[in-house]
Amino acid sequence: MPRNFEFQLVEKTKDFHKLNGAGLLISLGVIFGDIGTSPLYVFKAIIGDDVINADLIYGGLSCIFWTLTLQTTIKYVIITLRADNKGEGGILSLFSLVKRRAKWLIFPAMIGAASLLADGMITPPITVSSAIEGLKIYNKDLPTVPIVIAIISVLFIIQRFGTSVVGRLFGPLMFVWFTMMGVLGIGYLVELPGILKAINPYYAIHILITYPDALFILGAVFLCTTGAEALYSDLGHCGRSNVRISWIYVKICLLMNYFGQGVWLYQHQGTYLNDQNPFYLLMPQWFLTSGIVIATIAAIIASQAMISGSFTLISEGVRLNIWPKVRINYPSNQKGQLYVPSINTILWLGCMVVILIFRESRNMEAAYGLAINLTFVATTILMVAYLLKRHTSKYLVGLFFITYMVIELAFLAANGVKIEHGGWLTLLLASVLFSVMLSWWWARKIKNNFVRYVDIENYYPILSELTADETVPRFASQLVYLTSANFRSEIESKILYSILQKKPKRADVYWLVHVDVTDEPYTSEYKVDHLIKGKLIRIDFRLGFRVEQRISLLFRKVVEDLVKNNEVEITSRYKTLQKYHMVGDFRFVVLEKVVSRSNNLKFIQRIVMDFYNLLKHFSLSEERGFGLDSSFVTIERVPLVISETKEINIKRVDWYS
Repeated sequence: MPRNFEFQLVEKTKDFHKLNGAGLLISLGVIFGDIGTSPLYVFKAIIGDDVINADLIYGGLSCIFWTLTLQTTIKYVIITLRADNKGEGGILSLFSLVKRRAKWLIFPAMIGAASLLADGMITPPITVSSAIEGLKIYNKDLPTVPIVIAIISVLFIIQRFGTSVVGRLFGPLMFVWFTMMGVLGIGYLVELPGILKAINPYYAIHILITYPDALFILGAVFLCTTGAEALYSDLGHCGRSNVRISWIYVKICLLMNYFGQGVWLYQHQGTYLNDQNPFYLLMPQWFLTSGIVIATIAAIIASQAMISGSFTLISEGVRLNIWPKVRINYPSNQKGQLYVPSINTILWLGCMVVILIFRESRNMEAAYGLAINLTFVATTILMVAYLLKRHTSKYLVGLFFITYMVIELAFLAANGVKIEHGGWLTLLLASVLFSVMLSWWWARKIKNNFVRYVDIENYYPILSELTADETVPRFASQLVYLTSANFRSEIESKILYSILQKKPKRADVYWLVHVDVTDEPYTSEYKVDHLIKGKLIRIDFRLGFRVEQRISLLFRKVVEDLVKNNEVEITSRYKTLQKYHMVGDFRFVVLEKVVSRSNNLKFIQRIVMDFYNLLKHFSLSEERGFGLDSSFVTIERVPLVISETKEINIKRVDWYS
C-alpha cells in the first residue's frame, strides 16, 4: 500500500473553498492585479489618435462591459474556476486533468503556457509605463523610460529574496486601488447617468459593424480582459469562493471607472487626447500625485503577480517534462513561494527589450494582447475536454465551444492586425518559448520510444549470486539506480548492462527508484516492493506536479522507515565496520542516455535532437535535477540505439600478398 510522507508539502486545507475575510483580501492582491490595472490603458487605446465622438465612447463602453461579462465573468469566474485540480488552477493544472483523454492535448497546453510566459514579458512594461507616464501631466518632456527600467529591474532583483512579506501588503493596497478607481468613476458618473445605456449590446454591435477601424477597436477592448488567465492561474492562493465573491467588487469598481472615463470623454467630444490618459484626467489636481503613486504601486503588484505566476508555470513544466530542468529555489517556507533564477533573467531581458523597442505604453498597446489571446483559445480547447470528461451535456459543451471560439477568434483576428504594429514581438517571444517546450518534449519522446526493457525476473539468480561473489570488488554497500520502467516486472536493459557488464558492480543491496508524476498537484506517496528479499528493492514515488523532486531526501526518509520496521539491513558488510555497526555507503548511478551519431534519424528528428542537446547545456544535469547529492552519484553515459545501422559493404584484402 502507498505510504504518505511525514515531511510532505503542506496539503490543501479542508476549508479551501470556505469564504472568509482574509481570503477575500488576499484575492484582491494576488488574483486581480493584472486585470485590475487595465483601466490605465484600455480607453486610451480605444480612442487612439481618433477624434473623441459618441460612437467611440458608447461602443467602447458596451464592448468593455460585455467582454468583462462574457469572457471574464462567465467563462473564467463561473465556468473555468470549476476545473480546479485539488484547488490549483492554471493551464498546466487543467492539462493534467485531461491529458489522458487525448495525446494531442499537449499541444494547446504548450501553446497556452508559452503565450502566457510571453505575456509576462510585456505586462510589467505596459502597466508600469502607463502609471509612470501620469507624471507627464507635470512635465511633458519627462523621460519615463529610465524610471520604468529602474522600477522593473528592482522588482526582478528582489525576487531572489522571496515576496512573502511584501505579499501580505498586496491585499490592502489593491483594496485601496480598486476603491479609488470606483470613487473616481462614480464622481463623474453622477454627472451623466445616461452613459449607462451603453450596457445595451446594440452599441457594441453597431460600432463593430459600422466603424472603419473596428478591428483596432476590438483589439484595444481585448486589453480589458487580459488578466483573466492569470486569475485562473492564481486560484490556489485563496480558493474559488473567495475569488468569485471578490470579483463582484472588482468588476463594479472597474466598470465604474470605465464609465467615469466615458463621461469625461463625452464632455470633451470633438477634441483629441493628444497622448493624455483619461484615467488620470478623472483625478482632481490636488489628488493627482497620490493617484500616480497608488497607480504605480498597483502596477508593481500586477507585475509581481505575473512574475510569480511564471515561476509556478515553469516549475510545473519541469515536472511535466515540457521544459528543461532548471534550478528552483524556495526563499521561504510559505506555500507557493519559489524563485527560478533562469526564468527571472529571461523575463527581465524580455521586459528590457519591450521597453527599449516601444518606449511608451501607447506603442506597447499594439503588442499587448496577441500572445494571451492564444492562451484563451488553448484554455477553451482544454476546457471542452474537461467538460466532456465530467459528462457534461454534449449540447452545452458544443454551445460553450462555439460561443467562445467565435469570440476569441474574433479577438484573435483583431489582435492579428497588431502584428505589424508591434504584435510581432510577443508572437516571436511566444514562438521561441513554444519551440523550447516542443523540442524538449519531442526529444524525450524520441529517446523514450527506443528504450529497451527486459523482464527483471530472468535476472534474479545472477543478481543474487553477484551480491555474494567476493571475486568481484564491492562497488558500494547500497547501490541505487533511477529507473523509468513503470512496471515492477520490467527494467531497462541498460541498467543490467551497467551492473553486469560495464565493470560489474557488486553491492549488498540493489535499489531501483522510480518517480511517477501524478495528475494531482501535491501527491506525496511511496510504495516498496521487495523483489529479492534483502537484495533487490524497488521504491515507487508518486509525486504531484507541484512537488519538488528531492530524491536524496525522499529516499533517505524511506530507508529510515524501512530500517525502523526491520524490513532492510543497511549495516556495512565490511568486517571492521560491521563490528562497530557502521552504516554502509550509498551510491546513486545515473545513466545518461546518449543518441549515437551513427543512428539513422529522420531530418526533422535530427534537428530536434540537436536543439535538445543545445538546451541540455543550459539545463541542470540529471543528478541535480532530481536533487541528488553529487558526492554520492556516479554518471554513466550509455549509447541509445535508435535504429539499425545501414548495411555496410566492405571487402577484406591481404595487403601483403
